[in-house]
Amino acid sequence: MARPLRIEFSGALYHVTSRGNAREDIYQDDTDRTVFLDLLNRACDRHHWICHAYCLMSNHYHLLIETNAATLSKGMKYLNGTYTQQYNRRHQRIGHVFQGRYKAILVEKDSYLLELARYIVLNPVRAQMVRAAKDWPWSSYRATAGLSNPHDCLTTDWILSDFGSNRAEAVQRYRAFVQEGKNQPPPWERLKNQVYLGSDQFVDDMLCKLNVEQSFADIPKPQKLSAPKPLAYYEERYGTRNEAMAQAYLIGHFTLSEVGAYFGVSYATVSRALKGFEGRM
Repeated sequence: MARPLRIEFSGALYHVTSRGNAREDIYQDDTDRTVFLDLLNRACDRHHWICHAYCLMSNHYHLLIETNAATLSKGMKYLNGTYTQQYNRRHQRIGHVFQGRYKAILVEKDSYLLELARYIVLNPVRAQMVRAAKDWPWSSYRATAGLSNPHDCLTTDWILSDFGSNRAEAVQRYRAFVQEGKNQPPPWERLKNQVYLGSDQFVDDMLCKLNVEQSFADIPKPQKLSAPKPLAYYEERYGTRNEAMAQAYLIGHFTLSEVGAYFGVSYATVSRALKGFEGRM
């Protein structure tokens, strides 16, 4: 069966989910959850994402991600792949942590961002794991509701701004909005073509972004970002070769091999430089 097409562009909004292999848990304890959120924060920094909402369940997670560049696939490869490596290392195991590819629904922001943000944080309530969204510490609800400090990966301003210009008032209205959503039907009843959540015009606009010559068995290639600076720019700007290679790769225009070829090293050397640079962040 052909895999669903993926449309990637600057300003796209996605509801992303990924489940444990064979429905097994993907987090064994709070340390695993903390590691995951830290990696999500790095993915947001590296791949120009904005995370509007999240919820870490037992055997799956939900993310509401807005991309400022065409980097969803690249960022998800980093997030799930790196988490798998760290999870296996920590728990002395091998094999897959996640079941196949992640699932991404392309969302019409103006119509569905708030509804999906509410749906995501109510997952533990619907699963009868807690009585109220505020009782689950591993979602974005508490931070958005002003009950705790947000994790570095989370952006709350856009959602709260829709509930009023005064933050205190917006927080109260957001809490009421989530409370009212407990008995609302899931938004997936309005899903179109399995991957779109939005109006007919939105779906038409998204279909126009597809490359008509693209094989329907493939994922669309990410659209190009704005014109990149040459690799010589990073070589001249940064004091060490390792930092220059890391910064050049993180901008999202070049592959590890392309950076390595310019600096005269292997892609593995670039990867080690990147890990070393991220370790200082």
